[in-house]
Amino acid sequence: MASDAVVEFTDDNFDREVMQSDLPVLVDFWAEWCMPCKAMAPIIDQLADEFVGRVKVGKVDTDENRDVALKL
Repeated sequence: MASDAVVEFTDDNFDREVMQSDLPVLVDFWAEWCMPCKAMAPIIDQLADEFVGRVKVGKVDTDENRDVALKL
């Protein structure tokens, strides 16, 4: 993740970071092999930087965090 404002969501922290968040949350479900995901990455980073403190922006690597990806 290029921007420090982007949070890494995982199977372990998803409920706490997303479902229980006091802020609105933008979740990017992505995978390393996904070309559209890679194309969107700079936009996600830009949004995270632009809305810091107002919106929580994070990413879920669907290959590494299958439980959350399948649950939603």
